[in-house]
Amino acid sequence: MSRNETDTAQSGGVVASHEDGGVSSVGRRAFFSGAAALGSLSLFSSAQAAGSSPSVVQAPGTTGLLDPVTRYPAPPFPQQPQKWPGLQSEMTPRPDCGEEHYQGSGRLAGRKALITGGDSGIGRAVAIAYAREGADVAISYLPQEESDAREVAALIQKAGRKAVLLPGDIRKESICQKIVHKAVLELDGLDILVNNAGRQRYCEDILELTTEEFDWTLKTNIYALFWLVKAAVPHMPKGSAIINTASRNAYQPNPILVDYAMTKAGIANMTHSLARQFLPRGIRVNAVAPGPFWTPLQVCGAQPQSVVQHFGDETPYHRPGQPVEIAPVYVTLASQESSYVTGQVWGITGGDGVPG
Repeated sequence: MSRNETDTAQSGGVVASHEDGGVSSVGRRAFFSGAAALGSLSLFSSAQAAGSSPSVVQAPGTTGLLDPVTRYPAPPFPQQPQKWPGLQSEMTPRPDCGEEHYQGSGRLAGRKALITGGDSGIGRAVAIAYAREGADVAISYLPQEESDAREVAALIQKAGRKAVLLPGDIRKESICQKIVHKAVLELDGLDILVNNAGRQRYCEDILELTTEEFDWTLKTNIYALFWLVKAAVPHMPKGSAIINTASRNAYQPNPILVDYAMTKAGIANMTHSLARQFLPRGIRVNAVAPGPFWTPLQVCGAQPQSVVQHFGDETPYHRPGQPVEIAPVYVTLASQESSYVTGQVWGITGGDGVPG
């Protein structure tokens, strides 16, 4: 399934909900306004923390501009196989999800978001960004990812927002329904749904792709999105946003990712259809199509280890993206600034222009 901050404030806190329906407290505490929209987000370099030396360019009226090519770690990376679903905390280098450097500006103040796969990678970066932009956040994840999820909850809480933890396998419709129900209950509403959780596992020969593996990918990537949207939409008021996660593979399918690429093309297609269907309800639907991003998905069977070692080297950047670099797009698509944006698939693929 998936490969998914903050002093205790008035409404801050973490709530953990479990598949059996129990809820236990574990502590208190636009599209293209273009560069201007994204420019309102302050992202500071994590290059030193990652062990690299950023190129700093000083120009009149600027302070500490960073070369985007050398800002984050580049391959070669060490081989680091993990068992599915993988943990971010065990990766080298550890993905940068904005834990130390993302600064919000209130763009999502008072919003209530559910993010699947929010424990690590892109989902984690989006959860951190949403909290620092003022939203309360519920994240779903697999029970095996509990340690990563609790790190995210602490970061959300540190940002002064409420965190809700929702472990469960979204390959089951009943679990998807429970996740949405508990998110609505604990957040006292829902107006952002981010369908980010995904399964990717390579297979070099379709004759070796089992029905079980094929079904696993479709249930995680397509069925769960269908079930979550059906459960969430009746609770979402006008002005809400749904953001799906497609992939570069929807447009440039990798021959060893037949089932994964097919589901990501389906997600892009569903995004276009649902956007038109839900606009009369006042709900916008968009998608983000990432290229190569450094997340736990990559080290637990999504790619051969030989590919992991050189992951992202084929892009014009000659490195993978870090989750913190894509989070601002999810912020923009969720914000009211993007009120005229629906049915779009926004490609963040490291310079290859797909989708254009």
